[in-house]
Amino acid sequence: MRLSHPSRNFGERRGGARPSLIVLHYTGMESAAAAAARLSDPQAEVSAHYLIDYDGEVRSLVAEKMRAWHAGAGAWGEIGDVNSHSIGIELQNTGAEPFPEPQMAALERLLGEIMGRWGIGPAGVIGHSDCAPGRKIDPGARFDWARLVRQGLAAPERLDRAATLA
Repeated sequence: MRLSHPSRNFGERRGGARPSLIVLHYTGMESAAAAAARLSDPQAEVSAHYLIDYDGEVRSLVAEKMRAWHAGAGAWGEIGDVNSHSIGIELQNTGAEPFPEPQMAALERLLGEIMGRWGIGPAGVIGHSDCAPGRKIDPGARFDWARLVRQGLAAPERLDRAATLA
């Protein structure tokens, strides 16, 4: 079930960019409610397109056509403004725990939908640690990249990268 929890922390995608990446994050917070509050607090100046709770509940925070503020400073290949070229998904998790089955199942459904809508291939599904190495480690060592790779929702290269973070 998709709930709406709108955030005001977004803007126009710069230079006519369209999503070619999906960036996965963990919240680092104890609850999805706390994360949703932070991701919609104008003073925090952070957001994401989606937030997925432990139980698989998906909250939509920013419309996909807009530029959410989730990636911060970083780059991916030739892309310097990752926010303008990506859709951000936050997963409720402290970073020190496994990602529960209902949450992973909801992520898989959402990834499939987004990839289909925007024509994003498995190589376009990355972690925050990929576009901000040395600064960010999420979605972290406990994230099951192998599960996404087996379903064609992430590229095998993610397994190599994830192994360096473990």
